Amino acid sequence: MVKKMILTKQYRCVHSASCQCTKGHLSEDVIFLVFQHLNWNPNLIATLSCACKWFDDIAKRVLWKEFCRTRAPKMMLDLQSSGSHSADGNWRALGKLLIFCSGCTQGGLFDNVEVPGHFVNKTRFSKTLGKSFLMPQCLNDVLYVSEPCEHIDQGEAGDLGFFRGIFKSFASSNVKKMIVNRGAQLHPTEICPYCKAKLWSMLQANMIPQTAKCRLGSNKDYIEYYVCLNGHLLGVCTLLPLSDSEDVSENE
Repeated sequence: MVKKMILTKQYRCVHSASCQCTKGHLSEDVIFLVFQHLNWNPNLIATLSCACKWFDDIAKRVLWKEFCRTRAPKMMLDLQSSGSHSADGNWRALGKLLIFCSGCTQGGLFDNVEVPGHFVNKTRFSKTLGKSFLMPQCLNDVLYVSEPCEHIDQGEAGDLGFFRGIFKSFASSNVKKMIVNRGAQLHPTEICPYCKAKLWSMLQANMIPQTAKCRLGSNKDYIEYYVCLNGHLLGVCTLLPLSDSEDVSENE
């Protein structure tokens, strides 16, 4: 009789010859359970991604996906309800969009405004708010938009609010069709801070409805935003100034 030999599967990094992981990796199942216990901590997922390309691959395919599902379960369920098993622009980009306000750099997307990007603890994304960003011809599209991240007293720019969002099935959306039909040009230099894709200016395409300005309470009606090829949205608006304390009566 010929005895069967049971071979233990090795998880070696085959992506890079310079990788130091020469003794193999833990199985994906073990890594999944470890990060589940850590409640899909985004800082640790990002750290793991830097170890080697094998870890980066599992982070993009599995860990960031579970992070998104845990952080915004209803939103993720809706985004995937069309049958797609991955988010437009990949799960890592979506995970970053959920927790990172991109701000802007001097001379970048929003002219002379400069506000450093930063992580946020909690952000509410709303499909109802997203509806106010859609032209009447595109109301069948689904867009989730965050409440503005407030940056108070930005010099001459005043009080600013930065918002971000994501379209469901952007490739087949009415918004994308309208952008293309209107001949909107991609920004020549700037890219999406979440997925590195090229950006369309919705202001240039004349596709910012008045409802968006009203919904955000934009001071002086200033609002501008961009949409990337993967359907990520990022923008800025001026906010109505807060009431001064001297305007409040002493009895209050």
